[in-house]
Parts: sequence; structure tokens; C-alpha cells
Amino acid sequence: MLLLEHDGKELLRRHGVPVAPGILVPQGQALDPLALPAGPWVVKVQVPTGGRGKAGGIRMADTMEDVAREVAALNGTTLKGHAVRGSRVEQRVRGGTEAYASLSVDAASGGVVILLSASGGVEIEAVEESAILRATAAPDQASVLKATGGLVAQLPEPMQKPLAEALARLSDVFFSQEALLVEVNPLFVADDGVWIAGDAKVILDDNALERHDDLVAMAHERADAYPETEIKLREGFDYIELDPAGTVGMVTTGAGLSMMLVDQLADAGISAFNFCDMRTGQMKGDPHRLKLVLRAMSKGGNIRVLLVNVFAGITHLGEFSRLLVTALHDTPELGDVPIVARLLGNGLDEARQVLTDAKARVFLEPDLDDALARVEALVGERP
Repeated sequence: MLLLEHDGKELLRRHGVPVAPGILVPQGQALDPLALPAGPWVVKVQVPTGGRGKAGGIRMADTMEDVAREVAALNGTTLKGHAVRGSRVEQRVRGGTEAYASLSVDAASGGVVILLSASGGVEIEAVEESAILRATAAPDQASVLKATGGLVAQLPEPMQKPLAEALARLSDVFFSQEALLVEVNPLFVADDGVWIAGDAKVILDDNALERHDDLVAMAHERADAYPETEIKLREGFDYIELDPAGTVGMVTTGAGLSMMLVDQLADAGISAFNFCDMRTGQMKGDPHRLKLVLRAMSKGGNIRVLLVNVFAGITHLGEFSRLLVTALHDTPELGDVPIVARLLGNGLDEARQVLTDAKARVFLEPDLDDALARVEALVGERP
């Protein structure tokens, strides 16, 4: 779960990390001047992607009128494929050195990777590799703090104390919230050593959320901002948007097979809109979850084909096909997008008859290679 900057900063603030005071202004909500911190301000779109500044999603505002104008101009637009449904307006940080600090899980070793640099900001990618200090520690806070000490000692003396303190605070968040990534860039350090998080990127482990009541409550409260997490928490399956501009929506079962399909589509030059791992047992007798996925995919403005890949174990393919027909009928938002269904398992003949009788816009392809070839052909046919 990638937190939007506003929520990431609020989480950091609750754990003692200094952040610039600010408010969230959702789309459609009037700006309350009395709620604003002292100016001048910066207006930041809240979308789950980096590079917002270079893409025009971060704007300066010197007056209250500037704030209102920029918020209105940004809300309802699209930035890097993501719809802008709100902005964070915060007090502008003036001056100071821009540094960089992050903690992340190293999937290969199971350890924690620590990155630290006395140079940061929007041009962090251009910073020489030798200027970014790196260490990998065992996955416990004591080991991370020990490794951090070794990195901090290599920094210019004025940066050592503030960045040591910053990493200690960030490690509190990282371990207490079972995070996968906590990154601050830029991390502003003033001449007197006072530091503040200028931006925040926090990724949480979806599988650990239920151990954190406050995070679950936040996800439910902000379901419009975290629809994938809401599906995971309420419905018990994984649905992840991969590419807002993707041309193929996926309704699939099995995480490994679903990932393989994403890769095979990519090899054919086709981008999948989403990843989906919905177990067939969750669909038995009820099209509710299918409808959720189809409605979520209907928001993909570039989707040309839906790929359904289902191996029926518990659920009979005849029953699944009836659920699919019902779900398609109840999801007019999809328009006339064709569906390629690779169905495998018990009841295939019945499924074929159900789809034929319903005159559904479904191409039934039991063979995987044939299904992928059909997808590729349909993607090429549609504008």
C-alpha cells in the first residue's frame, strides 16, 4: 500500500518526524482559509507516483488567492495517468540543504537497505552513485541503527547529527508500522541543524495492515484514495492497478499465473492495466466480487480487451460463466469491450453453452497460447 504524500506525512508526524504543517483539500471540497498554516505555501497534487514537480503537479503560492487558484486548476486533471482528486497545501520550506534518507526491505536477503546522501531533491537520480551511502542490516531496529551510525560518520560534519536523528525517527516508523519503504526526499537541513521532511514516500505491507487498527481505519475512511486496499481488506483478494494507460484488464486466479500473464503480455508489447488474484471459491454463487473488479477496470480509459483466466477447482465453470454474464450485464460502464476467456477445469462444455446462449461478447479460448494470440489481435484491432 503506497500512501499518498499527505497520509505518509501524517503518519511520520505521529511518530515524531518533523513535517511542514499542511492540510488536504479533496476535490469538490471548498478551501478553508482558516485551516491553512501560515504562508507562503506549496500546492501538491495527491497521486501515487513520483516526479510530480517535473510534471507540473507541485506549484508555489504566495497569496491565499494563489492557493485557491492552483487547487482549482489541479483538481480534476490527470497527472502521469492518475486522476487528481485532491491536493495537499502546506507551508513552504525555505532554504536549507536538501538531503536524502530511506529504509527499505531487501527482498533478496530479507534485510533492510539503508540509503543516505547529503544531496537530495528532485535531481536525486543525477547524484553520483558514490555520493549515496548504502548499507544492508539485519531486520531489527538495533542492527539498523548500528549500520546507520557507520554511514552517518561518512557525511560532512554539519549533516551528521540531523541525519542520524532523522534515520532514528524513520526507523521507528519503519519497524512499528511494518513498512516496506520509508523514504524522505528532500530532507531539508537548516544551517542550525534543524531538519524537516519535505516529501515522504511510505509503502506499507498490505498483509500486515490488519495488525494496525489506525491504518485500517484510515484505509476505510479514504477508500476513494485506496480502492485496491479497500478491496483487499473487505473482500480478501488482491487487485492492483499496474499501468493507468494499460490496454488489457485482467480477471485472473492464482498470483503466480497472473504475474506470468502480465509478463507474457509485456513480451508481446501489451501493457496490463491491473494484476488480479481472485480465488474461484470466493466467487461461488455470488457475482459481487466480479462486479467490483469489472467496475474498477472500467476506470481504465485505455482498456481495449479484458482477459479472463480461470482454473475452476471448487467452482464449476458453468456456474462461473453464469456469474460472469451477470456481472457483465450489471457493469454497463465497460461498454462493448470484448472479453477473451481462457477457462480450464470442470464444466467447460456447460460454460461454452452458457456464454453462447447469453450472446455475451466473450471469446472462449481454453488454450493459453490461443487466448493470448486472440488478445493481441483484438488489441491491434481496436482504436
